[in-house]
Amino acid sequence: MKLDEELLKVLVCPSCKGSLVHDEGEGIVCESCKLAYPIKDGIPVMLVNEAKKIG
Repeated sequence: MKLDEELLKVLVCPSCKGSLVHDEGEGIVCESCKLAYPIKDGIPVMLVNEAKKIG
């Protein structure tokens, strides 16, 4: 699912307030924290307790 680029520009990581990137396989990824936030029904779930640790 393609995420709106304007939405991605205003979203920040709720953990570190860093920038995010969209990854088709993982969801919305914070490369600083190594957390991936899921996208459910087209809506980003920006809750730290819902994120999964990556790499």
